[in-house]
Amino acid sequence: MKVIAFISGKGGTGKTSIVASFARLAAPVVAADCDVDAANLALLLGGTVDQQERFFAGELAQIDPDRCTGCGVCFERCRFDAIRPVDPIFEIDPLACEGCRVCLQACEFDAVTLVNNEAGKVMVQTAPTGAVIQAALEPAQSNSGKLVTRVRVLAREKAGSMELELVLLDGPPGIGCPVHATLADVDLVVVVTEPTPSGEHDLARGLELLHQFRRPALVIINKADLSATMVKRIHRLCESLDAEVIGELPFVSTVPAALAQRQTMVDDETLRPLLEALWARIQSHPALVPDSEPAVVKAATP
Repeated sequence: MKVIAFISGKGGTGKTSIVASFARLAAPVVAADCDVDAANLALLLGGTVDQQERFFAGELAQIDPDRCTGCGVCFERCRFDAIRPVDPIFEIDPLACEGCRVCLQACEFDAVTLVNNEAGKVMVQTAPTGAVIQAALEPAQSNSGKLVTRVRVLAREKAGSMELELVLLDGPPGIGCPVHATLADVDLVVVVTEPTPSGEHDLARGLELLHQFRRPALVIINKADLSATMVKRIHRLCESLDAEVIGELPFVSTVPAALAQRQTMVDDETLRPLLEALWARIQSHPALVPDSEPAVVKAATP
């Protein structure tokens, strides 16, 4: 089984739209949305949710009103202002509690207990392209990467049960912990960027991260006709960081309206042959071809 991760240093580069198009071209395939803060890949690929599981991370404190005497010791000790008076006792604000256990240790009346914190949910969706795995983080929950890891693991399990040999991961933007969780145990990474100063800057950060992970990187420049100067700069940057630019996609003004109708970029007659060529380049990469020599990833220049 091969796993391809798609990342971008910043949001808005068109990464999810491109992943959805590749899922259409590769169908049947398992596609997983690792951007658990704002998952939207399933909106483009469609289908129905047929499996859902609750995700727990960390613990939260609770006060038993029958045991609480209203002494206020826990209120005085809490450094997160998570305990509030509700005459004549106290209660805990679950959105402010950090699960630090100070109140548990401070209470002499065993009124405080810890419960598992429900941080989100993971959904498996049957789509025309195969299967889509996505997750939703609950409000005020921190994204430590654990939920991303669960999405990635479930995607592999689903591909195995469907006897499919390919998984596409639509990674979150940035270079933080959720991206690290996405990149674990992948065979190839495709970075989607745009020809803007912020696109160039964040592409550099993303490629440096991939050097640390020793992952081979391919680069797609989306909306390439916006700035020829920036495209040249991105090519020079990729050459200096040992990343291959496999192609460029033009800006097509009708794409946003098409996406609103749940159509992918591959439905556009201008973009389809370009996307097909890009997908062929990705599929031919040594990291995905059986019995080929593994790609050599050079260390980043300090």
